[in-house]
Amino acid sequence: MRDYDDITSFLGTWGRFQLTVFMALAISILPNGFVGLYIVFVGDTPTHQCLIPEEYNISEIWREAAIPLITQDGILKRSSCSRYNIDTLRNYSLMGYIPDVDVNMSSIELEKCLDGWNYSKEIYQSTIVTEWDLVCDNEYKVPLCSSIYFLGVLMGTFISGQLSDKYGRRPVLFAMMAMQTLTIFIQMFSPSWEVFTAIYFFVGFSGFSNYVVGFVLGSEILSPATRVVFCSLGVFMGSGIGQMFLPLAAYFARWWRLLVLINALTGVLYIPLWWFIPESPRWLLSQGRIAEAEAILRQAAQKNKISAPEVIFIPSEIEESAAIRKKKYSILDILRNGNAVTICIICSLLWIVITMSYYGLILNTSNLHGDPYLNYFISAVVELPAFFIAMLLLKYCSRRFCQSSTLLLGGGIILFVQLVPEDLPELAVFLEMVGKFGITAAFCVVYAVTSELFPTVVRNMAMGICSMSARIGSIISPFIIYLGSYYKMLPYLLLGAWAVVASLLCLLLPETSGKVLPETISQMQRIKWFGSLRKFELSHGAAEKTITLKEAKM
Repeated sequence: MRDYDDITSFLGTWGRFQLTVFMALAISILPNGFVGLYIVFVGDTPTHQCLIPEEYNISEIWREAAIPLITQDGILKRSSCSRYNIDTLRNYSLMGYIPDVDVNMSSIELEKCLDGWNYSKEIYQSTIVTEWDLVCDNEYKVPLCSSIYFLGVLMGTFISGQLSDKYGRRPVLFAMMAMQTLTIFIQMFSPSWEVFTAIYFFVGFSGFSNYVVGFVLGSEILSPATRVVFCSLGVFMGSGIGQMFLPLAAYFARWWRLLVLINALTGVLYIPLWWFIPESPRWLLSQGRIAEAEAILRQAAQKNKISAPEVIFIPSEIEESAAIRKKKYSILDILRNGNAVTICIICSLLWIVITMSYYGLILNTSNLHGDPYLNYFISAVVELPAFFIAMLLLKYCSRRFCQSSTLLLGGGIILFVQLVPEDLPELAVFLEMVGKFGITAAFCVVYAVTSELFPTVVRNMAMGICSMSARIGSIISPFIIYLGSYYKMLPYLLLGAWAVVASLLCLLLPETSGKVLPETISQMQRIKWFGSLRKFELSHGAAEKTITLKEAKM
């Protein structure tokens, strides 16, 4: 029996139809990179100190001395969350005393910023931090907001996947696009942090869902050769270019509500795509909607100026395909096999570490030395060569080397950041960008590695498990960066160490480069040190093979 790719091979590889779909889907992903992490600028914390209102009757010298000096990360600076008791300062001021001459400042009681904060406007005119005072005791709300966004991503990718399997790729894709645009627009009118965060959950729910559905749609429509380029450069490059435009918009829109509005307006790019992105013929075929699938393929042949065969789907092949689809696999089929479970656990851990490191480094760009807009732009730019390097590594090197080397590069360089002297901040920024380069390349590689390890019958399920695990990493990442407020180098230590450990962990995986993709669980390559469960796996594999042979004879 011919598979779908054989049936549609008459369309060729890079005809007008494939180019149109490729470009349309890449453009549909571009706004996702733009709006994906605008919280970096919208939720950034400017330099701030306790506000000392003018109505307090104290002299200028006592007003300047009202903020105590503290040591943080070895640097002496003014406190951001405390001040000396204002009533005491007023009394000393009225008596004509001089700070640190007539009065020992350490003897004065400290108090919180009871009158709010004075925020620097050197970089931002407003952020959600300055509007709702998300500092000091409320500082945790900013990373919590990002984590809730990623929780929305987790829920959205799970639910949209079910919806796209039931109702089709195209309607769900555009529904998620519309939801993303609408929720971002509504977020601009948020009256409080609670409302902003609640809406941000739905921004995450829809924003990443259209990315995933678009990825699946492109994988199903495009031919195998085109699909490889789309799944690497088409998808990741579209997101990367979108990221590069975000700091430019943020530079000119320094009021957070205006930046959110600009993010919402990027949804205008989605409107013309409705006429260029078709439904997946592969999905239509799986639903028994043969006439609709054939109509799309004939239109594609017409665009490519190719004559389609008189009969595209032979009735006997359709019946055979339907019979095969009746055999359902579940997660229990993975759990019954010790080798498959171990590979799944290792892959899930890799996804968690890579995702946590990737988003952690992006969220940390606003904390780096220098201009936050330039730092974010450079962080986005380094992704572009990382995509090409990942593609070359996958083409010429073993999979284990690809995954281990990129993780080791990213993690090792991140660990080196803590060794950079304080007077060389530019070097620290450079090293972090090199680390981001390695982690981004590892992100590209892990998709290929995971998909090749698992057999066809459970490949989508295994990828779904790993993708769900990745969301755990993204939810944790904001709080990893938040730990930097206690010790500046702690995020680098954690992210770097985990990436290095993951680079060693992936060496346990079987090598898949140049190997035939497995079709059943019994055909999966084994982890060599897995000896204790070999008898169990052989007996289970024999049983599975017997079932497969019986199905083939039916």
